[in-house]
Amino acid sequence: MGLSNNIWASPADYLRNHAPEHPVLFFSPEILQANAHRFLSGFPGFVTYAVKANPDEAVLQNLVNAGICGFDVASPVEIDTIARLAPHAAMHYNNPVRSRSEIKHAVKAGVKSYSVDSRSELEKLGELVPSEGVEIAVRFKLPVDGAAYNFGAKFGATVDLARDLVMRAQALGFTVSLTFHPGTQCTDPAAWASYIHAAAGIGRDTGVRINRLNVGGGFPSHRLNDVIPQLDATFALIDRVTDEAFGADRPALVCEPGRALVAESYALATRVRAIRDDAHVFINDGIYGALSELHLVGVIDRIDAFGPEAQLRTGDPVLRTVFGPTCDSTDKLPSEIGFPCDMQEEDHVIFYGVGAYSVATATRFNGFGNLTVEIVQSQTCALRALAA
Repeated sequence: MGLSNNIWASPADYLRNHAPEHPVLFFSPEILQANAHRFLSGFPGFVTYAVKANPDEAVLQNLVNAGICGFDVASPVEIDTIARLAPHAAMHYNNPVRSRSEIKHAVKAGVKSYSVDSRSELEKLGELVPSEGVEIAVRFKLPVDGAAYNFGAKFGATVDLARDLVMRAQALGFTVSLTFHPGTQCTDPAAWASYIHAAAGIGRDTGVRINRLNVGGGFPSHRLNDVIPQLDATFALIDRVTDEAFGADRPALVCEPGRALVAESYALATRVRAIRDDAHVFINDGIYGALSELHLVGVIDRIDAFGPEAQLRTGDPVLRTVFGPTCDSTDKLPSEIGFPCDMQEEDHVIFYGVGAYSVATATRFNGFGNLTVEIVQSQTCALRALAA
């Protein structure tokens, strides 16, 4: 997956000069840095980037340039990448389950923050990690609505277990913090409020002063035209509720956005391979490629269709089923999308806001998945403004 040295004004500008047969990702460093500045100026605490969302080195370097100096790392590879690109950045090893060799690797790399959600993993850390100056963030979970899917199905201690882990971490000599994840693409700010109040309760019940509260990722990106994320309102709620819940014992706040930082900086151009019987649209990318997470999180309906010479299609939308290019019948987007009625075969369809879990998870299954990356100044379609 190569990164072009050319800089295009927009995806449409590229399409006016090319008619690519393979999918193309368009990356805007300007948008990425603007999103980083929004978090850095708006979130009332320390901002770390979840590397797993998009580990491309161009992304990481632009985030460092924008002022991000903390990273949520989940593997030795991510640890080594950040150590090389940002040697002075803080690394939070927040994958709650690690092998002994992975822990030793992190210690050698100077990692000073770990999350844990089980007694066995805490004892392993106690055995292998020197406690002085090291933070253990106990990860807990609650039943929460409003997220695309529930992270608590795999990770997170119950509140009762979290109390025990907090007291044990303190007994082992670690600096004690708490962390949670409200669930991916969480559009309900009240989810954070519930967790923050529960975290304050854990602190009161144990008598342990919580050093930091990591409010996780989960911050949503803009996927649907009719659902615009309210990030600033969520930041304000987190700040207010932390004051209310903790009072004078308020911990420092940390967040670890991935999707909300990087998604908007990428768009994906796909080509229409066929329109079958005016009902089914076949495109040259799908759930085995850069659209891999759509079957988990839901469809993106922020699209544009372009004909020859990047002519914007403006026909009334018609709902159609969308299939990817492979011969696997599961290669199907989870719901219909409204395509312009004048869209034709060989047109290009651009999906906006696909920077998270696209580059990182795309495969070459069935001989497809040949992605290239082009740099653009903006993802905005100027022709759409003219047509409106």
